Amino acid sequence: MSEDIRKIVAQGRDAYTNGEYDKALDLLLKALEAKEGMADVHNMLGVIYHHRGEMVLAQQHFEKALIINPGYTDAALNLSVTYNDLGKYDEARKVYSRALSHSMNQPSSLDPFVRGKLANMHADLAAAYKEIQMLEDAARELRQALALAPTFIDLRTRLAEVLRELGRLEDALAELELVTSQNAKYVPAIIQKGVIAFSRGQMMNARHHFEAVLGLDPANRSCNLYLIMIDRVMQNQDHTEPLPLVEPGELPGDDAPSEPTPS
Repeated sequence: MSEDIRKIVAQGRDAYTNGEYDKALDLLLKALEAKEGMADVHNMLGVIYHHRGEMVLAQQHFEKALIINPGYTDAALNLSVTYNDLGKYDEARKVYSRALSHSMNQPSSLDPFVRGKLANMHADLAAAYKEIQMLEDAARELRQALALAPTFIDLRTRLAEVLRELGRLEDALAELELVTSQNAKYVPAIIQKGVIAFSRGQMMNARHHFEAVLGLDPANRSCNLYLIMIDRVMQNQDHTEPLPLVEPGELPGDDAPSEPTPS
């Protein structure tokens, strides 16, 4: 490779690393015009095109990167993500399985972009399992997502909710403690703590959590309803009819803020 091409690739990589994708695109395409067989250049171009929503071009560049270097784990995982976005789920699973198998022998960590996208793939599958009440499978997928992205507190809160529905309240609380240790004002996690306390009959504890939510989100309707039910229970301790367990977000207009999953 000539010194001029190396310089163009280095400039393109710097622009790519800094998120200057338009500049990086021009430089990396120029480098390919001079020399085609550079797997890392194709991988960077694939990421740029994916970021721009040009999935077919992203797929083509990831595939070229793997033709040049079949053991290029990041390119394989990027390709799996892109196949998934294109609805090519069988191809995505095959490439993903091969990539994970290969990555077990690689000392380097995965690209954060790849980790985020793969975590979201597991989370989407967990949501599908939860919808049909396959809760153990949903929990398994969320744990796999968190293995890839342990700081995604929205996914950890969703795991806690699934564990609660499975009756594993202590496990659910342990996950929620991890969430609030990262972000003490994360409303969905505080609500889940309140729901667990309410289901255990710990009314003062539940009140504490729901009032904390209202301090952050005064319009949260499910928390207001829970406080009404708590007042009923505390005013009539011999109340024998079971009170309904209202799921957070079940009421129209209950828009508890949620932290988006990075991608």
